[in-house]
Amino acid sequence: MAIKRMDNVGIVVEDLDTAIEFFTELGLELVGRAPIEGEWADGVTGLRDMRVEIAMMRTPDGHSQIELSRFLAPPVVADHRNNPVNSLGYLRIMFAVEDIDDTLERLGRIGAKLVGRVVQYKTSYRLCYIRGPESILIGLAQELVQPASE
Repeated sequence: MAIKRMDNVGIVVEDLDTAIEFFTELGLELVGRAPIEGEWADGVTGLRDMRVEIAMMRTPDGHSQIELSRFLAPPVVADHRNNPVNSLGYLRIMFAVEDIDDTLERLGRIGAKLVGRVVQYKTSYRLCYIRGPESILIGLAQELVQPASE
């Protein structure tokens, strides 16, 4: 086997507290928050004198995590937050939710904006994209209950 699992997805933000609030409201749990710096951090990232504050957030099933990072040094060099959905590179994270309408209502109260509209894919899913804090692109998917065959 080539890999064991995917450990986490990293997202760089300017306002770590707001990002934590958003992902907590979405349903993730804050696992920990810490400053990261030193020779080992410089070595793994290739950034000299790197200083970053991170927060690890875990999904309710315990299988996936997001690493939110706020860089203190060196300064952020690029900003992809407002790129359209057909941009190259990492694009979005998709979360499975129980009730897409309830999720949109709750996240809307803290600033999330619907990108297009909620659509239904066949009889399987209701889907949408939203922009969360700092315009982070998030996908939401609600699996539709299939009637039991009798």
